[in-house]
Amino acid sequence: METLRAVFVVILALAITALLLPVHMVAQWRRWPLRKSTAQTWHRWVARAMGLRIDMHGAPALADGHGVLLVANHVSWLDIVALGSVAPVSFIAKDEVRDWPVFGLLARLQDSVFVSRDVRASTRTQAETIARRLADGDTIVLFPEGTTSCGNFVYPFKSSLFGALGIGADNGADATVQPVAIAYTGVDGVPMGRQSRPLAAWPGDIGIGPHLVRILREGRIDIHVGFGDPITVAPGTDRKRLAAETEIAVRQMMSALVRGHRPSSADTQNPLRTAHERH
Repeated sequence: METLRAVFVVILALAITALLLPVHMVAQWRRWPLRKSTAQTWHRWVARAMGLRIDMHGAPALADGHGVLLVANHVSWLDIVALGSVAPVSFIAKDEVRDWPVFGLLARLQDSVFVSRDVRASTRTQAETIARRLADGDTIVLFPEGTTSCGNFVYPFKSSLFGALGIGADNGADATVQPVAIAYTGVDGVPMGRQSRPLAAWPGDIGIGPHLVRILREGRIDIHVGFGDPITVAPGTDRKRLAAETEIAVRQMMSALVRGHRPSSADTQNPLRTAHERH
């Protein structure tokens, strides 16, 4: 039955892709705003086909006229499906993802920003690229841990690409960052504990193909996505302090979600505040 379920999900995902891909490719070629909607629709339908049950706490800060950098913890490639289904977003991905079979094509079709983590001299250029995309109104997801966790904790955030927000603010553009926590909490209606939560995690020593098959053979997976308090970045804001602040917010929200609690309203629905006001 598990194998039949995996085959059924693959067939359904291919059918969804065949339906939406022509429309999306035309919209992307013409640079129509519709391309954001088709990408989100694809993620939403595929999430349902896979049996992902996504519970959203708070809401993404989709601002008019300028983009938002969503900063999230990273557990699995499932994070991309979950976030892509609740907001019209693009992602920051490693350079090598561009050449992955299937997943590389999907990343390119979603206007991902590809960055190299091996060349420190290129960090400024990459941050400037992200800043331009934010200034153009894109909402972009950054996974600043630089790797995936087992789903029970959050790794320290790397601060280098937070520089994109400072570049935007220094150039007079509105710059907003929003912490986002992703937590995997159950499978087939059974709560996940610390021992079972890594079921959904994608550690670096497992190929994406075998992990995809394992996930497709599982039952319904419960995912909670918490959106924290957006931060308006003022000119001169220190990127390391900004990274530390968002890391604390993400860790607090994730800790609440994995324990079965809703994040507090202070974490999810407070009015927009500026980074320099809190420092």
